[in-house]
Amino acid sequence: MRRFSAAYLERTREGMWDGDRETLADLALASRRRVLDVGCGTGEFTRVLREETGPDATVLGVDADTNLLAVARDRSGSPAYLAGDATRLPLADDAVDLATCQALLINLPDPAAGVRELARVSGDLVAAVEPNNAEVSVASTVDREADLEREARRAYLAGVDTDVALGDRVRTLFADEGLVDVRTRRYLHEKRTAPPYDDAALEAAARKASGSGLADHETELRAALSAAEYDDLRQRWRELGRDVISGMREESYERVELVPFEVTVGRVPDAS
Repeated sequence: MRRFSAAYLERTREGMWDGDRETLADLALASRRRVLDVGCGTGEFTRVLREETGPDATVLGVDADTNLLAVARDRSGSPAYLAGDATRLPLADDAVDLATCQALLINLPDPAAGVRELARVSGDLVAAVEPNNAEVSVASTVDREADLEREARRAYLAGVDTDVALGDRVRTLFADEGLVDVRTRRYLHEKRTAPPYDDAALEAAARKASGSGLADHETELRAALSAAEYDDLRQRWRELGRDVISGMREESYERVELVPFEVTVGRVPDAS
C-alpha cells in the first residue's frame, strides 16, 4: 500500500466535507451503531463519521501507519484508533454495521482484496469514497497553470503503480465482489484560492516556486518521464510558481480545482 505524510494528507483533504454532506446519505449514519473507517490516516473522515453518527455509536479508525494514527489521536479524543492492515483487519467477522474507507482503494495494489475485507467485517453496509484522479479539473488566472497541471497529471497517472482513477468504477468492483443494492453519488471536492489568501494558499504557492510540490510525486513522475523530461517539467513548474506568487502580490490570482469523488455504498448479502 502507498504511504503518505500527515502534511500531504492535510493539504489534499483541506476543506473536504466542510459543506454539504448530502452525498453521504446512503451511509445512513444517524442509524449506525458500530462504524469502521479503514485506512483512516490522520482521521479526517473518521471525525466526519463521528459527527454524523448518534451519541451512542462507536466509531473506529484503522490504519497501518502508526505515525498517522498518532496525529489522529492528538487531534481528537472522540473516535478510537487502532493499527491494522486494510487487507488483514484485526476485527472479527460482522464486527461493525458499516465499514467505510476514503481514498483507500486507489492506493491498494489489489483493491478487490480491500473490498472483500470491508465486507467480511461488516454485517450490513460497506462504503467507499474514492476519487477519479483522471478527471480532476483546474481553472486559474495564470494562463499556463491548467495546462501544466494537466501535463503533470498525465505523467503521474502513467507512472503510478495503483489505480488512482478507480473512483467511477468502484460500483462495478462492489458488484463483482458480491455486494448488493449498490448505489453511487458524486461529491466534488472544491479547492478554491482567492484573495485574501490564507496560510495554506501561500504555502502552496511557495511549494510550486520551490518545486517541492511536484516532488510529492517525484517517484511516479520519474517512472513515466526521462530525467531530462522531469527536469524540464520541474523547471516550468517552478516558473509557474513564481507567476502565482506575482499574482498573489497583486491580489489578482484565483484558482479553482475540482476533484471528483464517488461515494459508493453496497449491502452485504443476507444482511438483516
